[in-house]
Amino acid sequence: MEGTRSGRDRGRSSRQPLTEEGTRVQMPKPNPEIGVDSNALVAAAIQQGEDKALEWFQKFSPPQFIGGPNPDVAEKWLEKMIDIFAALHYTEERQVIFVVFQLEGAARSWWNMIRMKWEREQTPRTWVNFMREFNAKYFPPLIQEQKEDEFIKLRQGAQTVVEYESHITRLSKFAPELIVTEQRRIQRFTQGLNVEIQKDLAVAQINTFSDAVKKALRVENLRLQVRTFQVKKRGWPGSSSRQENERELEE
Repeated sequence: MEGTRSGRDRGRSSRQPLTEEGTRVQMPKPNPEIGVDSNALVAAAIQQGEDKALEWFQKFSPPQFIGGPNPDVAEKWLEKMIDIFAALHYTEERQVIFVVFQLEGAARSWWNMIRMKWEREQTPRTWVNFMREFNAKYFPPLIQEQKEDEFIKLRQGAQTVVEYESHITRLSKFAPELIVTEQRRIQRFTQGLNVEIQKDLAVAQINTFSDAVKKALRVENLRLQVRTFQVKKRGWPGSSSRQENERELEE
């Protein structure tokens, strides 16, 4: 009885594969009458994980894109797709697979030609490669050059960290070759921050782009608190008289 009970316990504790959202994939139960095909079980589990990932993607109501000569329409659609994938944290290959689902009409015909070219040239299905092809097709060279130059020169200035991060992320799609690695993306972001924030980040350990944004926000909030305190302090009773006395002594 002990042996039977412990065997059941072991069965309950066995791990199921995880989807990218952290949910467990339910493995199909083998039919004892036809035997167990482990390859079929794994394939079925992977397919179920893909279906779940697609379901999550569709919950964001991704827009369709039919192509056309208007670069503003293309930019708006691409920004929406980037926002969705930023929330889902999918792999680059999965991003390409799912973004293709939203192409219709002339855009689908364009993609079919790109797909055949990639297969012929054995081009990896990465998001960077997709954006490069998309930009070349739907953004005139002059617009691409202007946007890339804007990305290179962008500085925080009077923007908040949140506004600056949003701005630089939107422009980054026009210069994917400049941020092909996480480290280069972090470097470009921090270089454009205001100097006082850069100084504090210089001594911080930053491993991901998300870390860089969070730490920049923290520095910005701390500096805002200090300035707010100083303003309030100047408004305390007696503070103005002390300042007048100091000016008289200086004279």
